[in-house]
Amino acid sequence: MKINLLTPMTAEKEKLEEALHSFGSLRHSYEVTKSGIGRENTAKAMLNKPKSDLCVLVGFAAIVGQERTLPAELRKGELAEVTASSLFGYRGEIFENGKLRLAQPKTQLPHLPSLTSDKFITATDIPVGTLISMEDYTFMCLKREQDFILRVISDFLPHREEIDFFEEIKSIRFNKVMEVLEKIQQFS
Repeated sequence: MKINLLTPMTAEKEKLEEALHSFGSLRHSYEVTKSGIGRENTAKAMLNKPKSDLCVLVGFAAIVGQERTLPAELRKGELAEVTASSLFGYRGEIFENGKLRLAQPKTQLPHLPSLTSDKFITATDIPVGTLISMEDYTFMCLKREQDFILRVISDFLPHREEIDFFEEIKSIRFNKVMEVLEKIQQFS
């Protein structure tokens, strides 16, 4: 099966490529495409993506909550599948605030909701366990039935002190992403 991996940032693309190279042999063929950050870049990448059997948006996401109080499967570096996405703080055009986008789970990973926004978000009134991203809602609007989103937990909101995001993600590997993808069966 041919799988297109769509990543918002260069750091995510590099981590995916590193994970691909660490596997001796692969069941599927992969192409990693960097979309760029945000709704518009995701839309452009989806409209111009290479032909594939499956497209998976793979990237980092902050999660609302404190690591020490979240379940072990929601700690830093762990994976979650986005099965519900909404948009916050945007008015007009095709992706205006409104309808919640839902998808059927494709993995055995924790299934979490995602809030897409490029506005400043305070996490005080957002449910614990919500992922914060800038691309999920657009991807949910444009994806095919079989396509899905995998998010790697990078940090926790609200931040109690300023963080250096690239230092936070430095030690995170994407090998678990590849393990999940290699278990996927061909779609009929």
